[in-house]
Order: sequence, then structure tokens, then C-alpha cells
Amino acid sequence: MARARRKRMTYTEGQRRTILLAAQKEGLTALQVQKRFGVKPITYYSWRKKRGVAARRGGRSLAMLAGSGNLGIQVRSEVQSRIRQVLPEIVRSEVGSYMNSLFGGRRRRRLKT
Repeated sequence: MARARRKRMTYTEGQRRTILLAAQKEGLTALQVQKRFGVKPITYYSWRKKRGVAARRGGRSLAMLAGSGNLGIQVRSEVQSRIRQVLPEIVRSEVGSYMNSLFGGRRRRRLKT
């Protein structure tokens, strides 16, 4: 008995983008995307990963929970502000550690002349 061959669907970049945007806008889960567009969940997840779309639990994003989006903008602004405060110290510490690893972190002896 011969096995049936699987049918392989190919989607254009435009179709992928349309499906991803619709799913994100409407907060669809992978199963809902499969029912509506016929895209297997594993395919949908790989498209999202390639496009850099963040994973969401329960199909709801922060922007959707915010309603008008005002809360999302406010949260983003607060996060950016905090990063700007903390980042210089992190960079200073990391660069210092790297320099110590390169140069041993000890003082060099001066040659007597």
C-alpha cells in the first residue's frame, strides 16, 4: 500500500505578511490562524520567529490590553527612561571587566631609567 504524499503549500511574502498582521491585529492564536487561513501552527510560529514578532501568551499583547494604546506608549516610555539611567553603569562595568581581562587588572611596573 503506497503512502499518500503531503501537499506542500507555498505562500508569497505578501501573503505571509498579511496573515501575520491580521493575526497580530486580531490577537489570534495559532489554532485560530490555522482555522482561518489554513496555515499549520508550526509554520505560523516559524514565520513569527523570522519576522521578529514577540511571543504572546493567550493571544493578547500589551498593546491590545491597553485599549487605545496610551498605556502601551506610557510603559514603553518608562522602560526606555529606566534603560537610559542604568545603561551607562552597565557599559562602564562591562568595559572595565574586559580591560581587566586583557591587561590583568594589575598595575604595570615602570622601568627605571
